[in-house]
Amino acid sequence: MTLDPGTADTARRLRDGMAHGVLSFPLTSFHDDGTLDPDGFRAHVAAQIATGPGAVFPACGTGEFFSLDEDEYRQVVTIAVQEAGGRVPVVAGIGYGWAQAVRFARIAEEAGADALLVLPHYLVAAPQDGLVAQLEQIAARTSLPLIAYQRGQVAFSAGAFRRVAGIPGVIGLKDGHSDLDRLQRLTLAAPEGFLFFNGASTAEIQARAYATVGVPAYSSAVHAFAPEIANAFFAALRDGDHGTVEKLLRDFYVPLVELRDRVPGYAVSLVKAAARLRGRPVGPVRAPLTDPSAADLADLELLLTSGLDLVGADL
Repeated sequence: MTLDPGTADTARRLRDGMAHGVLSFPLTSFHDDGTLDPDGFRAHVAAQIATGPGAVFPACGTGEFFSLDEDEYRQVVTIAVQEAGGRVPVVAGIGYGWAQAVRFARIAEEAGADALLVLPHYLVAAPQDGLVAQLEQIAARTSLPLIAYQRGQVAFSAGAFRRVAGIPGVIGLKDGHSDLDRLQRLTLAAPEGFLFFNGASTAEIQARAYATVGVPAYSSAVHAFAPEIANAFFAALRDGDHGTVEKLLRDFYVPLVELRDRVPGYAVSLVKAAARLRGRPVGPVRAPLTDPSAADLADLELLLTSGLDLVGADL
């Protein structure tokens, strides 16, 4: 895969970052009335970057991309770029149909983002040719490198993936399906240097399994509210400390997933609630998501307190 110098440099920076830290997906801060809170977001993303992630991905799924208008999106990406200050790559989310995705891509490019994560398209199922064409249309209209995201209605066959990986500017794939048979076929079909990372919900649960098919890098929603836990798990996994990995999985991550699975949308709203419990200025979620019930919030606080205690940190 031959890349232009700028794209190659971004790919290199992302590869280096993935080897040294989790990928951060910051929350988008809202006031209690649902309006964007730029100051809160700035404080949150600055705190995230200070903990040493491999890259920061603003305005993606955890950041409620689907609820942002174009002006809010511009503010969020601009703030993330400013706070990163070139220290880590900034990969902005884009999505919907390709025409709308391109509008967001142009905003991200103007704001100074390093690359784009192409979220699954809106609503409809599509054949493999259409999935490839979606990325071709976007890539032809932006100078920023693209990372494809297969999740939900987007799942590439090996043949379609070869075409995707051959699109100029497409440098990586985020996988949210956790179909390791399919993923292994894609990694074997990929050109040298192509980037892969685990984007499953609560990715730490499956991090060891992903690593066995050559995909050790992963995103971490936990990093958005407890970077101490996320970084401790990453270090233990990297260093082969199986005892710590299994203790954190058993006593924190598995109970978190069980709590997350109680209500649709908790993959985001629980993360925001946990951040609020720690005094982070992230505010509520926007509809159609809902904040956790009082009972679930109480269970979350107990779990968060015990999880932080496991790594020697306080609420």
